[in-house]
Amino acid sequence: MRRIEFHNREQETKEIMDILDSEPSLITFVYGPINSGKTELITNLIKNLPKSQKVFYINLRGRLISNYDEFIRVLFDVEHEARYERIKEFLKPVVNVLPESYSGIPVPKDLFLKLFKEKEVEDAFVYIETVLRAFYKNDQNPVLVIDELQVIGDLKIDGFLIYKLFNFFIRLTKELHLAHVFVISSDSLFIERVYSEAMLEGRCRYLLVDDFDRETTTAFLEKNGFTDGEKSLAWEYCGGKPVCLVELINRKFGGRNVKEKCEDALNIRVSQLRDLLDLLGYVKPQVMLENEKYAVEREHVVGILKDFVDRDIVNFEGHRPEKQFMINKNILFLDPKNGKVRPQSKLNLLAIREVMRDAQNWDGSAG
Repeated sequence: MRRIEFHNREQETKEIMDILDSEPSLITFVYGPINSGKTELITNLIKNLPKSQKVFYINLRGRLISNYDEFIRVLFDVEHEARYERIKEFLKPVVNVLPESYSGIPVPKDLFLKLFKEKEVEDAFVYIETVLRAFYKNDQNPVLVIDELQVIGDLKIDGFLIYKLFNFFIRLTKELHLAHVFVISSDSLFIERVYSEAMLEGRCRYLLVDDFDRETTTAFLEKNGFTDGEKSLAWEYCGGKPVCLVELINRKFGGRNVKEKCEDALNIRVSQLRDLLDLLGYVKPQVMLENEKYAVEREHVVGILKDFVDRDIVNFEGHRPEKQFMINKNILFLDPKNGKVRPQSKLNLLAIREVMRDAQNWDGSAG
């Protein structure tokens, strides 16, 4: 099976390495449009860290977490009897026998069952801190990565769990300087909520992992045998969206037509957007703003989309329910650092412009 190798994230990699080379003091939130390569960047970086620097990677993507039990199951990598002796070793601490990275925090099965039974999330945090202390070695701090943390955004365990986690992350970084903490999210509304959270002010940093710029996109495609015409076509339809570019590369290596794939992808987006606008002529979805429900008005959605006919970026202010609705639908992306909204991808921008081209048909009526 042909694998497309990781490509040129030098700027972001350097920024993360600079963080890892310094004493932990801030939580790092890694964010960006969907499918911009955030997780791939971090996992590729993990592979290239020194073996003595331990990494704990917890992926919440696609996990249904609605209570304490499910949270604990996701958080920990349960060690069964065959590996129990190795776990006792690192708690002495002697950690060299363990892998460089874990998918979760390693825990002996009997202790896991105790945590599961007592349902005290603070006990789980105390255990994690103990493990991280055991892994601190030769001035190399362990690394804790939480991918798609927004999954537990509204989960309550004696209050919102997310705030307990934030306080725990602050303790690990700013207070104890014990571990580097990276939180990855493609949910820009979650990042906006984090950005405006008073308890995190001065306690975190934000790292944007965006789609490739044109120069990087061209180099990536050139390395994979694209002609000048194919490179221009790919940029026109996909922009620098890594997942879209990989699809085109696979298409080309399969001996199929790149232009046909681009046009098919755009047609799908156009159809999806037309269908959504038609649906909004019959129903009024609701979104929550500051614990109050607001109806999504079709004419406001259309008005926002029309703004993208002659521009790439708009402000987040105004018609917030409709903008939030489209961000939730992954049509738009919000960058909370500058308060700007833009389509999640070049394909989305092209689809918006094509659907809005016949603007008189979108006057707010159904059909």
